[in-house]
Amino acid sequence: MPKLSVEGLKVTYGPIVGTEGVGFTIDEGETVALIGSNGAGKSSTLKAILGMVTYEGRVTYGGEDLKGLKPSKVMRKGIGFSPEGRRVFPQLSVLDNLRVGGISRPQAELPERIERIYGYFPRLKERHSQAAGSLSGGEQQMLAIGRALMSKPSLIMLDEPSLGLAPVIVERIGEVLTEIQKTEGLSVLLAEQNATWALSLSKRAVILDLGRIRMTGDAEKLLDDPEVRRAYLGI
Repeated sequence: MPKLSVEGLKVTYGPIVGTEGVGFTIDEGETVALIGSNGAGKSSTLKAILGMVTYEGRVTYGGEDLKGLKPSKVMRKGIGFSPEGRRVFPQLSVLDNLRVGGISRPQAELPERIERIYGYFPRLKERHSQAAGSLSGGEQQMLAIGRALMSKPSLIMLDEPSLGLAPVIVERIGEVLTEIQKTEGLSVLLAEQNATWALSLSKRAVILDLGRIRMTGDAEKLLDDPEVRRAYLGI
């Protein structure tokens, strides 16, 4: 049984179609990339999985139907989310942002979990008392990912984690994501415009365009596909 299964997903915003018939699965410990330009349907897909928008179709997690559940209940079932634009709580300290991320866990677990996050992102430990709004873009992205990990999810969804960041920071975040996945056995759903980077981190990929799937398959093969390279990688 797949960890996550999405079938026939249709999301609409009035007359505007966000996704139309999107479907894919994610296995235990697997990274799957959702690739596409702005407006391709990546965020709509993640929001549907989280229960942030209504949709037609079926989303199951560990075999359980998620339709109709509120986002808080979906996340308590083991799905973490790092949103586009990071959306840290700017007035709160780094430490308090992490504590908010762990609100669904027993309080006794939080100190150990926070230290685990600091191990992944040492810069956050250096900045633990600093207001999150004063961090650099890369540091805020690290904090957003760390906050999503505080609930000990078994699947984490990342929406455009490379957006607006310098290449060296993007590369470092990719390295840390790989480390986290291996250490914690996470499944990862990575929604990205940066196709080359996303494909390099993933086992499989789904390429979206105007809300529909245009191509899907092994990430390494897609990276070498001339059509994909021309249309999505600018090569």
